[in-house]
Amino acid sequence: MGRSAAHSAAQEGILRRQSARESAARTYARALPIVPVRARGLTIEGADGQRYLDCLSGAGTLALGHNHPVVLEAIRKVLDSGAPLHILDLATPVKDAFTTELFRTLPRGLADRARIQFCGPAGTDAVEAALKLVRTATGRGGMLAFTGAYHGMTAGALEASGGASDVRVARLPYPQDYRCPFGIGGERGADLAARWTESLLDDTKSGVPAPAGMILEPVQGEGGVIPAPDDWLRRMREITAARSIPLIADEVQTGVGRTGTFWAVERSGIVPDVMVLSKAIGGSLPLAVVVYRDDLDVWPPGAHAGTFRGNQLAMAAGAATLAYVRENHLAERATTLGTRMLTQLRSLADEHPSVGDVRGRGLMIGVELVDPTGVGSVVAADPEPEAATDRSASPLPPAPELAAAVQRECLRRGLIVELGGRHSSVVRLLPPLTITDEQAAAILDRLADALTAAVRSHHG
Repeated sequence: MGRSAAHSAAQEGILRRQSARESAARTYARALPIVPVRARGLTIEGADGQRYLDCLSGAGTLALGHNHPVVLEAIRKVLDSGAPLHILDLATPVKDAFTTELFRTLPRGLADRARIQFCGPAGTDAVEAALKLVRTATGRGGMLAFTGAYHGMTAGALEASGGASDVRVARLPYPQDYRCPFGIGGERGADLAARWTESLLDDTKSGVPAPAGMILEPVQGEGGVIPAPDDWLRRMREITAARSIPLIADEVQTGVGRTGTFWAVERSGIVPDVMVLSKAIGGSLPLAVVVYRDDLDVWPPGAHAGTFRGNQLAMAAGAATLAYVRENHLAERATTLGTRMLTQLRSLADEHPSVGDVRGRGLMIGVELVDPTGVGSVVAADPEPEAATDRSASPLPPAPELAAAVQRECLRRGLIVELGGRHSSVVRLLPPLTITDEQAAAILDRLADALTAAVRSHHG
């Protein structure tokens, strides 16, 4: 057996054992049947010797890509120092350095009077802490959340997410152009979404009592890469402030330069009362925190705790990542490169009727695939039909099977992408903020080739 065949056989054995031993709840492993053994920057090498361009980046965790030198050096420094690796919530020089760097990046109106709660290792635990915090501070129980939201997989986080069924959460319309809930899109659609929110809160017969807080994503990720309009975000800030409702910004995936500003809320200029942070803040290692206004800090000791809230290696790696992104202006780079990639993808859409929409912000990009032979299922609701765009008035049906085929064709071409959206019909790109122009071009070339092959196969 040759070297290549031996590698392939070894990989197949590992994948077979994973399938036999691991939970049916596993996700990425089903769509991406590879066994990573080495990685650097954008590139992953599988056990079979194949190389892949990784546009999943740990679901947005790897702001600097795999094994960035500044991250590895920060981790080695802690390991070589003899510092304790597990310290619960005790103070350490490593934690102090991380907190100092994090506060340096926060929106000014929040950083000046912020408190931080270190949570368990996952973003969903930080969401739980944020919900618990505002409920404790306000004495109220309900929450406001949005259609299409994704905030995690634990019970409270799931309640606030779009797929919930048994909830204490009032669901509000999240504005979007292509599948606008009002069939209008644009500024008018966002304005109606805001008006609906105001009406729900002020109508004494709406069935929605004064809530403990509102939680939103500045860009919905799992919901299909849908950026919130800046004016709408400002309206949400005004609506909540006027009614003493704490505003929680879930920046788990959008933070650390991903969307073109260090924190996605900065684009609109709003300052939330609470920010939920995870993924990239740990520099590839598990870390999650809640940052909030000091007047909300009324919960008693032990109100939210966790054995692994003091991950020293993650704090060191996170501080190095935050500093590198800030010092090297990677948020600005994400804006420049992301705008270029969106422009090229929109040109690709002109050639492919199966591409219904291309959207994103910075290096958080989505390509929604549709069935071009179908009939739009959304009817324009605006009394002035001329105000509605063709796309928002009658979007084409989603094409999840085609999206899955594109993902498979991408993998065959050495490109790892994720799917998202309400119907898993959105191909998502989350490359590291460190990618070069040449790597960006290679990503788009492989995606275009995969799309062409998938469409050809899908439509016979």
